[in-house]
Amino acid sequence: MDRDDEKRLSRRRFLKAGGMAGAALAASGVLGTAVAQANNGAAVAEPTVAPVVPKAFEDAKNAPLPEADWPLSGGQVFARICKEEGLAALFCCPGNYTVVHSIAEQGIPVVSHRDERSAGHAADAFIRASGELAACSGTEGPGFTNLITAVAEAKAARTPLLVLASNMQVSQDDAEAMLQMSSPYQQATTEGMKKYGKRIITPERLSEYAAYAFRHLRTGEPMPVHLDFPSEVSEARFNSQADLWRSWGMDRYRAHSKPHPDMKAVEDAVRLIDGAQRPIIVASTGVFYSKGWDALVRLADKADIAMVTSGASYGHVPADHRLSADFAPNALASADVVVYVGQYNMPPAGEPGGFVFSPDAKVVQIEPEAHKIGRNQPADVGIVSDERLALEALADLMPARSRAAWVDEIAAARNEMLQEDLGYYDMYRNFDGAVHPSVIAHELSQFLYEGDLDPSQTTVVSGGYGIARYTRRRLRGYRPGQIVNGAYHFAAIGPDMAFAVGAATAVRDGAGVQNVVKGAPIVNITGDGGFGFTAMELETMAKYRLPVVNILYSNNAWGTWSAQAQNPVTLPIHLFQENLRYDKVAEGLGAHGEYVNQPQDFAPALRRAFEIAERESRPSLIVAQGIKEFWDRSQYEPGFLGKIEPGAMAYYH
Repeated sequence: MDRDDEKRLSRRRFLKAGGMAGAALAASGVLGTAVAQANNGAAVAEPTVAPVVPKAFEDAKNAPLPEADWPLSGGQVFARICKEEGLAALFCCPGNYTVVHSIAEQGIPVVSHRDERSAGHAADAFIRASGELAACSGTEGPGFTNLITAVAEAKAARTPLLVLASNMQVSQDDAEAMLQMSSPYQQATTEGMKKYGKRIITPERLSEYAAYAFRHLRTGEPMPVHLDFPSEVSEARFNSQADLWRSWGMDRYRAHSKPHPDMKAVEDAVRLIDGAQRPIIVASTGVFYSKGWDALVRLADKADIAMVTSGASYGHVPADHRLSADFAPNALASADVVVYVGQYNMPPAGEPGGFVFSPDAKVVQIEPEAHKIGRNQPADVGIVSDERLALEALADLMPARSRAAWVDEIAAARNEMLQEDLGYYDMYRNFDGAVHPSVIAHELSQFLYEGDLDPSQTTVVSGGYGIARYTRRRLRGYRPGQIVNGAYHFAAIGPDMAFAVGAATAVRDGAGVQNVVKGAPIVNITGDGGFGFTAMELETMAKYRLPVVNILYSNNAWGTWSAQAQNPVTLPIHLFQENLRYDKVAEGLGAHGEYVNQPQDFAPALRRAFEIAERESRPSLIVAQGIKEFWDRSQYEPGFLGKIEPGAMAYYH
């Protein structure tokens, strides 16, 4: 399939198309009529209560955009630049009104959240899923502080996230005005988490600093950019373009070309790879953002070079490719030449929990910024280049080679891992009274890739902690951006529900690489520990009619409980109430709820939830009830699974 083709995948759906939007509004999460006992003991019917999407949402879709012409506010000037630069979405909370409203009035999709952290995580996931730029917004003081975890997560994942924030008035600096006295120090707060940041205090330089921001977002190694706007800037009035200093337009304030590789370095890499018996390419974040997946596959096919994924999204190494080593962890240590492409987080050599390649393997490192070459690991060949262009140059010069023994080893390792997973499923498919994570992993895989759906259709947010150790082994990405890797490097707990909002928005809008599956349901996997952080995003999903099938693995405990299992004093610190009905929370927020505590009931619940997503464009929450003891290997094999990085078993890279 031509991955740049904007034609949609032909999807085999359960339900016939037609009338989905109308059905969504008509069936807005109706709750069943409850029966209560009155004081005299007689049964009385409570009124049916149904969450309703405000009519204002539909009115806004049909309303014409306001015309904004000079004179313009600072917020409007900035919003125009965002539109010109192709900002694809904004995720926000109340606050920073002048900037946020101006962006909305440019026709850029805006999603409103319950808290700033969720907004930041959603924007991050939108970018990871689509490859397009998105922004999040926070207000000064507490709102901005809420946002910090999301900024740190985006930095670790190397996401080009635009962080916008309001700020107190410059005239109130050092005055401890209200509760926002820390606002001037926003930039210090995000130090170490961003590529560029600026508190804009000179209104006339607004366009100049916007240019700085997008220059950093669009070029080089990606990372968050943070701009904050005192009211003197966002509300300033400009009569014409002439009032703005150093404002000369996108075509002149940054280069649109990409750095090409030095051909001597390419030739050196070709000789090294050609002489290897078991070469492998680590296709990481830079392959996704540079759109280098076609060149990657061409290079691998030409010379039988294995491919393994790392990074914040999966799918640019097709899961069904004969050279994919994502599901062949036992073959990774055999590699004698490792080509790191866009691996912005290079794990130090010998780091516990790092990559499992042999320390004797030769290394080729491809990066767009020279100062990163040789960092953390020595590089035998370093290529400073845009990742796609470097892969194309390597594919052009690489001699054709067959490495049958290497291909066979990868295939055998893939089959070994699959048989291991099937063995886990057979152990617990008939367990009574709880759903083992191996059952979730198997049934979800069968449903998405072996049933009625096109395997390339469903985008998945791969979140959770312990549950991810099982499900990631069975998830498959057949196209770029099909899997959003929730925990990556920084591994914040709890962003999954917010990540799902961002990924689902990208699919709903057909943003970037998600255009081929525009409007399809998505799946989100999370755990009961993390769910509490962003659970209210179920309401956001329902409000925006996002068809998300959320799978919550509930084992009544934080994953750390087993370390204290022999100590009755400390054990309760890590436990929750048992058998909590999170599905009832979902129903009250306008989503469909399912509670499953028998293995055989999980697949039917999954099918029902997916049908509701398709028919009503409404989210669901499937609570799969487990037990904390499943993580204890002494009681239930294999317990809490380990990890091998990179590839499907990876967790931190």
